[in-house]
Amino acid sequence: MLTKKIALAGALALMGTAAAADCAFENETPIRSLSAGFEAWKAVTDAMAECGNVQAELDQEFRTKQPAAFAADPSLYEIGGVSNGTVTPLLNEGTIRPLDDLVEKYGENLSANQLIRVNGDVMAIAMMVNTQHLMYRTDIFEDLGLEVPTTYDEVLEAAAAIQEAGVVEYPLGATMASGWNLAQDFNNMFLGFGGTFYNDDSTPAVNSEAGVQALEMMKALTEYMDPEYLVSDSTYVQQQFQQGKIAMANLWASRGGAMDDAAESQVVGLVGSAAAPRATADGPPATTLWWDGIVVARNIPDEAADAAFRVAMEGLDQEMVQASNDDAIWLVSGYEPSDMAAGAIATATADPAPISYPSTSQMGLMHTALGNELPAFFTGERSAEETLAAVEESYIAQAKEAGLLE
Repeated sequence: MLTKKIALAGALALMGTAAAADCAFENETPIRSLSAGFEAWKAVTDAMAECGNVQAELDQEFRTKQPAAFAADPSLYEIGGVSNGTVTPLLNEGTIRPLDDLVEKYGENLSANQLIRVNGDVMAIAMMVNTQHLMYRTDIFEDLGLEVPTTYDEVLEAAAAIQEAGVVEYPLGATMASGWNLAQDFNNMFLGFGGTFYNDDSTPAVNSEAGVQALEMMKALTEYMDPEYLVSDSTYVQQQFQQGKIAMANLWASRGGAMDDAAESQVVGLVGSAAAPRATADGPPATTLWWDGIVVARNIPDEAADAAFRVAMEGLDQEMVQASNDDAIWLVSGYEPSDMAAGAIATATADPAPISYPSTSQMGLMHTALGNELPAFFTGERSAEETLAAVEESYIAQAKEAGLLE
């Protein structure tokens, strides 16, 4: 299994050329897509559906379903919604196709920062950048005279004050559901403490001072959360905010628009955003930068790939962005940054800045090992050191099977 080097040029260069306002063709080829289910993907797939014969599956478990679905021959989907954290298995298995020819034919409205190249080939089209950043109740902070936290020590101080005031059910929310989410929250904190996931020879390096510090800080934060935090994914935290149950969370920027959706939110106009808190005073924001975008299956006829790409381009047009401006930090022409994007932009432009999530085969195995082993620490079954040792043992077994370690 090969390590893939993925480049996203100019992640914050937001403007491109103008795109078509309406679907430019009537699609007669059945097109199926599988992606995550957050608001940005709903907007894009709804726009694709305007072309006809498009069936979009929005599923938060997409990352576990895509590898087998795209490995089928023919592929079960023509289009995949991916990020720099989920595309690696598809690249390693060779189940998605280079897009250079399709970009040349139909990509006249794409900007350079949307072309995700792997070893020189365009393998994905980015539609947005995303990061987890601090969201907080502006009214509560103002009423209690609290400063917006810039470090996690300050988050703990603010959480204690909010808890004492009794103004919400829980001061904090977090995407700490067992599995992928919990692993990603650890990744954020671990990098914030200066951690390195693996060495140059692919051996693991998480059982370290930074690893212990990350787990201890995460555990301290849970004292101010819903006790059921191990089932708390992004939708769970979003709904906690919308229902007025929490005052703070490090949540995906793509969830920001939902806070001001009057149809489902009780806190319209009351949620602000800021840079992700730092784990150390002089470190980067404790988070990672991501892109989300589309890929096209390899195991489909060229005619279907052609139609799929055309449909995808209609989903990523200016009309879609203008109708869904606040659902993401779009890389599509017409995007105007909103107040809810301020935290993501502050995070991405911080000095030092957080890194992009490392899209490598090693990281894919490490993320899986973390997701499998970390819950034991939070349930009290193992110490921090024992848990991190178990993570490394799990990673080593996977890496040997994948041919990354002897």
